[in-house]
Amino acid sequence: MKSVTARPASNQLAVLFSSAAILAISLYIQQAVSGTQYLTFVIGVGLGITLLHAAFGFSGGWRLFIRERIGTGIRAQLLLLALTSLLFFPLLGQVFPSIQASAALAPVGTSVIVGAFLFGIGMQLGGGCGSGTLYTMGQGQVDMLVTLTFFIVGATLGSAHLHWWLSLPGYASFSVIQHFGWWQALLAQSLLLAALYALVHRLELRRNGLVKPVEWRVPRQELAQRLLHGQWPLWWGVLGLAGLNLATLLVAGYPWSITYAFGLWGAKIWSAIGGDPGSWAYWNTGYPRLSLNSSVLFDTTSVMDFGVILGALLAAALAGKYAPAMKLDGKRIFTAMTGGLLLGYGARLAFGCNIGALVGGISSGSLHGWLWLVAGFCGAIAGVYLRIWMKIDKPLGAPS
Repeated sequence: MKSVTARPASNQLAVLFSSAAILAISLYIQQAVSGTQYLTFVIGVGLGITLLHAAFGFSGGWRLFIRERIGTGIRAQLLLLALTSLLFFPLLGQVFPSIQASAALAPVGTSVIVGAFLFGIGMQLGGGCGSGTLYTMGQGQVDMLVTLTFFIVGATLGSAHLHWWLSLPGYASFSVIQHFGWWQALLAQSLLLAALYALVHRLELRRNGLVKPVEWRVPRQELAQRLLHGQWPLWWGVLGLAGLNLATLLVAGYPWSITYAFGLWGAKIWSAIGGDPGSWAYWNTGYPRLSLNSSVLFDTTSVMDFGVILGALLAAALAGKYAPAMKLDGKRIFTAMTGGLLLGYGARLAFGCNIGALVGGISSGSLHGWLWLVAGFCGAIAGVYLRIWMKIDKPLGAPS
C-alpha cells in the first residue's frame, strides 16, 4: 500500500481574512479608481499565489548554484526569460498594431552596474529579491517585514541620489527589437538563453554527477490538491509567471515591476513627516511627480504589490504554511536591515529589481536587462562570501 503524506491543514482564519481583504480591495479599486486598476490588482494576487505555491525566487536559486552548483532554480529562471521573451517580442515589435505596449527600457551605464551589484549583495543578506520579499512577507516571515522596511528606505535614498549617478559615464537606452527587428532579436536572444541553460546544466553535471530536472508533472490524483494547496512544480511557476506578466503587459501597457512602489511609499512617508521629496530631481518630472501627488491606488506598481502580498497570504493559508515567527536574533535583524537598504538603493540606481529590470528588461529587449544580470550575479557571489564571513553559512565545500 502506498503511503500518502498528509497535507498540512489550511489556516482557516488566514484564508478568511485574505479572501475578504482581496474582495474588499478589489471592489473599492474598481469603484474608486478604474476597472483597469482592478484588473492589475487581481493579476498581482495571481502572481502572489504563483510565487508562493511554486516557491519561485531568485536569491536562493543563485546562492544554491554559487555554493553547490545546483542549477534547478537558475534553469527555471532562464526558461521564464525565454518564454516571456517569446510572448513579448512580437507585441513590442508591433506585429499586432492595435496592441499598444511599452518595453521596460532604461539607460545602460554606471548606475545600472553599481545598482545591480548592490542589489545582488542585498539579495543574499536580506534573504530575498524584490518578488521574494513580497511573497515571503505574505507567508508571515516577520524578518522580511524588516527587509521590506529598509528596502523602502533604500529606494527613497536612491531616488534622492539618482540624478548624480546618471551624471556618470553611460549610454542611452538600447532596444534590440528596435535595432534588429523583433524576430531577429528573439532568435539571437533565444540562442543566448539556450547557451546559458546548457552552461548551467554542464557545470551542474560536472560538480554533482547528475542534473535535477525542472519538474512539471504531478500524479493525476494529486492534481486538484496541488493546484489549490501547492506545492507546484517549477514549470507551473514558469508558465504562471510568464502568463501573468503577459496579462500585465496587455492590461497595464508595460511589463510587471515591483520596486518603483517602494520608493514612492518612502517619498510619501517622508513628505508626510515634513520632508520635501518633490524638490528632488527624480520626483519633480513626469510620472513620478504625478504619482507623488496622487493616491497610491492610482499607481499600478503599488496596487500589484498589494495584490502579491495578499495573494501569497491566501496561498500560504491554503497550504498550511502561514506561520509568523516572532523571534528574531540580532544578527538576522542586522542582515535584514543591511540587505533591505542595499536592495532598495540598488534597485533605484539600476532601474528595477530582478523582476522589473532583469525579467522585464531582458524579456522586452532592453540591453540594460543583460547588464543587470551580469552585475547582479557578481553581487550575489560577493553576498555569498559575505554570508560566510559573517558566519551565517558554512564555508564553501564544508560538509552539510
